[in-house]
Amino acid sequence: MTSLQADATQAPAHEEAPEAEVRVLLSTPSLTLRDIRCPGGCRHKGPEECAAATELVFPYRGVFARHLGSDQAIAEANQVLFFNADEGYRISHPLSGGEACLSLAIAEPLLQELAPKPLKRDGAETAFEPHRLRIDARVQALAALLRHRLEQGLSEPLEAESLAIALVEQALGPRGGVAPSASAGRRKLADRAKVLVASDLSRRWTLSEIAAEVGGSPVYLTQVFQAVEGMPLYRYQMRLRLARALDLLPGCEDLTALALELGFSSHSHFGAAFRQAYGRSPSEFRQDALTG
Repeated sequence: MTSLQADATQAPAHEEAPEAEVRVLLSTPSLTLRDIRCPGGCRHKGPEECAAATELVFPYRGVFARHLGSDQAIAEANQVLFFNADEGYRISHPLSGGEACLSLAIAEPLLQELAPKPLKRDGAETAFEPHRLRIDARVQALAALLRHRLEQGLSEPLEAESLAIALVEQALGPRGGVAPSASAGRRKLADRAKVLVASDLSRRWTLSEIAAEVGGSPVYLTQVFQAVEGMPLYRYQMRLRLARALDLLPGCEDLTALALELGFSSHSHFGAAFRQAYGRSPSEFRQDALTG
């Protein structure tokens, strides 16, 4: 993962790094939407980078860590990250396999209007105070649908801009986004558990196995993860599996194979979990992504 640039008229830093693939899905006077895919790299912190303008970044595959001073945020599909303009950060890759994200830069007047005051720092230009927010299932589904429809050439600019603005509103709204709050030590323990679970989505972990890997008792880990992430560890794992399904469904013909690949016990188990999270079946989402 390399730095996130917002000015579509300039070559973003991603394109200066040959290992990163950046595709501009939409560029209008109001916003720029990019799909950024990185094969990963060194697990140590990379050189300091800086975004040219404030962007919202929605990871949808894999995991990376963003370091802001002494603070760290694990970027994965249950989060939206804020890359503030002129704010230095470093990136590391705790897992092999790379990562992918949807990067959304919005024109400053629109961003000022969309960003809730409690999330903004004081200043002339819009910058966000939290480094990240948790997002819910409807935000995940909307981000995936927007990306797939643009990739398939199914959305004209007016529709895509409307969906992108709705995505921001839902991600930043009172139900969509929740800023994590916990001590640094508890966040680090939760981060270790997040990276471990993301390392193998098909594995059916037990709580004792995870606790043994990351340190701490199963009870303490359960309490800490709930406090930091606002959801139980098992639900977090389920959300990661379903987010991966959102990514893979448009190109998938065999839903049973996909279900088993992602660690579900059966097609029906996968279908029930997907419908509960997103309000539609996997087949219905696939049809929406490919045909509208």
